[in-house]
Amino acid sequence: MKKYLSLLFIVPAVWSCTFAQDAAQKKYAVEITEELAKKHLTILASPAFEGRGTGQAGGRKAAEYVAQQFESFGLKKPVNGSYFQPVSLVKSVYAVKNFSIGGKSYTYGKDFYVQGENTLQNYSADELIFIGYGIEDEKYNDLNGLDISGKVIVFVNEGEPKDAAGNSLITGTDKESDWTRSRLKRLQELMKKNPKMIIGTTSQIAQNLPRISGRLSTGRVALKKSENTEVNNGVPMVITTEAMINSILESKKTNLDQVKKKISDTKKPNSFVIKSKLSAEMGNSQEDLDDPNVLGLLEGSDLKDEIVVIGGHWDHDGILPDGTIFPGADDNGTGTVAVIDMARAFAAAKKDGKGPRRSILFIAYAAEEKGLLGSNFYVENPIFPLANTVTCINIDMIGRIDDKHLEGNHNYVHVIGTNKLSSELNPLVEKANEEYTGLELDGMYNDPKDPMRLYYRSDHYNFAKKGIPSLFFFSGLHPHYHTPEDTVDKIDFPMMVKREHLIFHTIWDIANRDNRLVVDIPEDGGTR
Repeated sequence: MKKYLSLLFIVPAVWSCTFAQDAAQKKYAVEITEELAKKHLTILASPAFEGRGTGQAGGRKAAEYVAQQFESFGLKKPVNGSYFQPVSLVKSVYAVKNFSIGGKSYTYGKDFYVQGENTLQNYSADELIFIGYGIEDEKYNDLNGLDISGKVIVFVNEGEPKDAAGNSLITGTDKESDWTRSRLKRLQELMKKNPKMIIGTTSQIAQNLPRISGRLSTGRVALKKSENTEVNNGVPMVITTEAMINSILESKKTNLDQVKKKISDTKKPNSFVIKSKLSAEMGNSQEDLDDPNVLGLLEGSDLKDEIVVIGGHWDHDGILPDGTIFPGADDNGTGTVAVIDMARAFAAAKKDGKGPRRSILFIAYAAEEKGLLGSNFYVENPIFPLANTVTCINIDMIGRIDDKHLEGNHNYVHVIGTNKLSSELNPLVEKANEEYTGLELDGMYNDPKDPMRLYYRSDHYNFAKKGIPSLFFFSGLHPHYHTPEDTVDKIDFPMMVKREHLIFHTIWDIANRDNRLVVDIPEDGGTR
């Protein structure tokens, strides 16, 4: 009888505790509102922030804005008394001071661009060697009898020789060979022969150059200690329009169409020397950057040594030299706002004595658009031990309706990573959704066969590589992705905030459960 009497007292106590937790979750979830989300996003995606570019004034302004919000919520400054963790970056910009062939000057960004790691230096040559398709195969060889070491070579970097019937001279059928199917094979094979410079073209360059020319001055950004930042003075690859190649071929009284036709008619290579002088000065210049990750800590209670990371990247594509701004309202203004919203809601709970058991580290990452660099830097230089980091929640683009759902159900969110590392991730997200939000949880990007492989392409993956269970909340791709049209007026704020509520309830569970998430699914070793 005593046992049954004890149960009568225990059951109401457990029910009362559960009810109180549920009421607290609901109370602080409503701290996340459309009004505040719109207020923050309108600021971050405004012209004043100039697209929040890495290494640009707008980016620094965005980092400072996030830090100001963290301070207003009373979050601790975890980086030696600061909210900022400077990320050691190096910016490498390829510059062309002059480029001429046969006495004719060509314009960088209009006629060609360059892929190369060489330092700024002078190039000169008295002749160029045209090598057709640049293919060296036992059935067809553009380089037969030619020594291209130390020479400037010109070639067509697409397609392969075909006869009049459209059959490949290499396969003998209408199926293309590996020389065409592989994007890099012919270039890799040419590099092995140590030419001085490679000049190549495809039919798409003229169409693509206007789109990328403005970005040439922004350069590449990498972690300072990354192998990618070492200048190795390798062979520069000059990628040109077909019009520029035809201009070069004028001295031989021919053009690309005639060269290809001759190869097709004769079924033989058509390679030759062009007696034209080349003169160029070009190469990389480097600049150190220290755009910061922005960190704010909400200290937990009895499990405060365990850390839950909530993050989203603050950077976007910035402003081009011509004044074009990429506002990045969805990418990733919405994720940055969500991190701010989560920080405010959990800080309000703590102020009322309802704070999380585990500590929550809020991070706005730098330089995600440059290759997940801010999050990579953090996991290699963690402020808190990764062994104590129980999960990473990543929020990247949650404000739009993607193409898949445009004509159907808008009440959805993609949750990526629920089938990775921990078998407990999917049940806890489903439970939070069932109890509080009722969204369609779209798992299409969790399919190992999905070609987008998005699990490997946002900041959470750097944590996942360290064995930390990670989730990525995402509303999907849309036509304005990485364009100047990714603006605030296109954001679906009711859906954005509803997705934030699901994230909040998911975090609440993780931060307050008795046991940290199990790690019982092996990492699959995927790559971006």
